[in-house]
Amino acid sequence: MSETVLTIVICYDVVSAGPRRRIAKLLEERMVRVQQSVFEARMTARAANRLFDRARRMAEEEDSLRMYVLPRDGLTRSRAAGGAPLPEEGSFWIL
Repeated sequence: MSETVLTIVICYDVVSAGPRRRIAKLLEERMVRVQQSVFEARMTARAANRLFDRARRMAEEEDSLRMYVLPRDGLTRSRAAGGAPLPEEGSFWIL
């Protein structure tokens, strides 16, 4: 049985440059950067929680890291201007 794919938003406010770079690099591997410290992706809750936990371990005590889960119709009710688009839902190949 497959897990439900959710729209996930992770954002951070990280004080020190080193941890900030490491967290950004980690999130860029699995998510789309839509603003300097805001990332979006479609993934399962399990994958999102693993990613968040890895990022949290890189952060320091004074840093802030947030993860938001949008409901299935969340994107249709959301608005955006500019920035990178979130990849389309579903499986496809680009040749």
